[in-house]
Amino acid sequence: MKKISNIGSLLKKIYRMYSLELLSNLQARGFTDLRPSFLEILMYLCENQGPTIKEIGVACGLKKQTMTSHLNELEKRGYIIRKISAVDKREQNVFLTEYGEKFKFNLLEVINDLESNYSEKVGAVELDRVNLMLENLHRELQTTDQIFFDL
Repeated sequence: MKKISNIGSLLKKIYRMYSLELLSNLQARGFTDLRPSFLEILMYLCENQGPTIKEIGVACGLKKQTMTSHLNELEKRGYIIRKISAVDKREQNVFLTEYGEKFKFNLLEVINDLESNYSEKVGAVELDRVNLMLENLHRELQTTDQIFFDL
């Protein structure tokens, strides 16, 4: 009998551990009002300047209702601000506030610490290899993922 692949389960377990460790370290730095579900949005905003709400939703795989709820919470907590798009008045762009930029600085430090810790465990070359493989897999699956999000 062929063994059932557990790649999804392993990826989910690693993601949960990573997110919880990331959140715990950020909480230790004073960002105590975050939930794991906010991290992916904030991470995307840290890498992209002023994306639209739709762009964030597609990138994070979140539906419009969930995005609206999360963005409302993040805005209320002072991490983001929404501005009417200069290109299309029907759209809003999302930006980090000054507090959001402070969060970004801390996030980058925490991620660097986590990745250093992971490098110590499996080696820098192996960690780079895993990262590259996951990036390649994600890129190849992105087209398929987009079909599911458009349904």
